[in-house]
Amino acid sequence: MIRYPFITAAEDAADAAGAVIRPLFRSSLLVEAKGDASPVTRADKEAEEVIRALIADRFPDHGVIGEEHGADRPDAEWVWVVDPIDGTRAFVTGRPLFGSLIGLLHRGEPVLGIIDQPVTGERWVGVKGRRTRFRAPIGGAPACRPCASVADAELSCTSPDMFTPADRPGFERLRGAARRVTWGGDCYSYGLLALGLVDIVAECTMKIWDWAALVPVVEGAGGRVTGWRGETLTAESDGRILAVGDPALLDEAVGLLTNR
Repeated sequence: MIRYPFITAAEDAADAAGAVIRPLFRSSLLVEAKGDASPVTRADKEAEEVIRALIADRFPDHGVIGEEHGADRPDAEWVWVVDPIDGTRAFVTGRPLFGSLIGLLHRGEPVLGIIDQPVTGERWVGVKGRRTRFRAPIGGAPACRPCASVADAELSCTSPDMFTPADRPGFERLRGAARRVTWGGDCYSYGLLALGLVDIVAECTMKIWDWAALVPVVEGAGGRVTGWRGETLTAESDGRILAVGDPALLDEAVGLLTNR
């Protein structure tokens, strides 16, 4: 059972990160180049700093893994996993298709996750064993929709550039079988899947901070998040992520991705 103070802390951390991010959105930013050539800004770094400070204050025995500032006690029983701005390219180009991701692992299992869009005011809160909660000024209900066939599915992916030559054939089989594919969105696409607006998301090169918060959100709305072989995600996973809104899609999507 997830303790109420953990949920409160996660929401407070999202609030604190949003207070850093909003004033910098669509402003003049000094953009540096990370090792993977993706942009990183003051907002990424400062938002993660305020999240980590809040966690350290409330739960000094918990671990933290963050995209910007690394790992602290990653082998602890409870470990927070933070991506302060998932979708930095969208952020620096003024598109509100990014989000702050705050996840909590218990002995390696994702048990709490938040997708927070600080500009639009949308927030998804997923807790293992509970229905996902969604807050937004523009409405929407957290429930994945029925869609038992890939042929009827809306497929989403952040970018075609994320696929290696070895992974591209599997994605192209899935893309060819789906009703339609839309590009862009990063974590926001998983939020849309949890609202019943997208049916499948398939991506590669995902780090633990990219997916840990997504699992409780999607699964709390009735969906599934696995690897491309349908396996449970762990810290050792290979970065290939498959999310489906209707669990009935899983076997067919896995078969297309792996050509089995």
